[in-house]
Amino acid sequence: MLAAILFDLDGTIVNTDPIHYQAWQKMLLSYGVQIDEKLYKSRISGRLNPEILRDILPQLSAAEGQKLAEEKEALFRQLAPHLKPLSGFAELIAWTERHQLKRALVTNAPRLNAQFMLEVLGIKDAFHTIVLADDCRAGKPDPEPYKVALHKLGIPSEQAVALEDSPSGIRAAVGAGIRTVGIASTHAPQVLQQVGTLMAIVDFTDLQLWKFLNSLIEQDLSLVK
Repeated sequence: MLAAILFDLDGTIVNTDPIHYQAWQKMLLSYGVQIDEKLYKSRISGRLNPEILRDILPQLSAAEGQKLAEEKEALFRQLAPHLKPLSGFAELIAWTERHQLKRALVTNAPRLNAQFMLEVLGIKDAFHTIVLADDCRAGKPDPEPYKVALHKLGIPSEQAVALEDSPSGIRAAVGAGIRTVGIASTHAPQVLQQVGTLMAIVDFTDLQLWKFLNSLIEQDLSLVK
């Protein structure tokens, strides 16, 4: 049975990684640290800011790291006023409405960023529940945020499908026992499949996704008959 679709935000609903990469480049350069795309994907993308800063700038105190993270996220919001959802997102939301499925947003994004992106994208009311890492005991790659989302929706993991773009997020969703589809907006499809996705697609127009989702609905209808 399919009862809900659980969405990541950054890199899944909207491709923000080029902007995050630009913001991190600028902020870290002021500390004499130069990053390229390989380092960004391996040590920054999908991780929480405190983890990133402990890894890349271990000399900073917790307070200094928090200040830098806040400045970086403010720069991100300054650079990202014209975000657009990935192709097919509106159609997917409409499809979930037709089939009376629940929708959750499960994100590691800081609260101000999540609020900013939902406002810019015009999707504040698209989700039945929103789970932020800030509200959980641990963020992705820990399964906790997805377990919290399932609890809030009142469904078991086998009744959900998660959409994720990063290895960190995929590990979280798979760790919570959720069937997971990878969005290859940031990482190569093979990277996503290696960490447990059922498939890796470019965006929400991919026929693989629609065949898969419609097959789940057809299975549910056959059980009813």
